[in-house]
Amino acid sequence: MKTTTRVMFVLALVAVGTGLTGCATVQPWERGRLAKSCMQFSPDPALTAFAGHWQESREGAAGGLGLQGGGCGCK
Repeated sequence: MKTTTRVMFVLALVAVGTGLTGCATVQPWERGRLAKSCMQFSPDPALTAFAGHWQESREGAAGGLGLQGGGCGCK
């Protein structure tokens, strides 16, 4: 029973340690660096918009990035 308690304690410490490492305060002067295009998921917004439009018109599905339309691509 001691080993179970010890394992649970170690797991709790790991969980708390992992949670604390993700916390960071961003100062106003640091936000400019984080807003650069190299920090975005998609550095080319035109290509992302085209891919989203293509997917919506081909599959008839809207990805939650804008208005929904029909499967014909006419919106």
